Amino acid sequence: MRRTTINPWTYPEGMDQGVLIEGHQRLLFVSGQCSVSATGESLHPGDMSAQTATALDNVATVLRGAGMSLADVVRMNTYVTDIDAFFAEAGEMMAERLGVFDVRPPGVCAEVTRLGRPELLVELEAFAAS
Repeated sequence: MRRTTINPWTYPEGMDQGVLIEGHQRLLFVSGQCSVSATGESLHPGDMSAQTATALDNVATVLRGAGMSLADVVRMNTYVTDIDAFFAEAGEMMAERLGVFDVRPPGVCAEVTRLGRPELLVELEAFAAS
């Protein structure tokens, strides 16, 4: 598999505009992951950074189940209930965690009215290829 980043311009920093995947590959579509335990209990109420970290941990767990890692992520969509709080409290941490794998996946970051439960602040949806 060959992965080529497509960046016709430099904005926005920290995110590739496109990722071209060529050759034989496996694709994994990870459903929205939130800050919940393995038994489905909500974790870290009111803490955007901790919820983002846990949601990213949950994405990584699903990836491991397919024999993949965060290094294989080619797109990530982020849904938050407060976009200003996300960028102030969690955006940099998330970029750093993905940066360890040299991953800057294109995607969407959108503010939504609410998620599946009122105490949840962030939901991450990922697409991976290996």
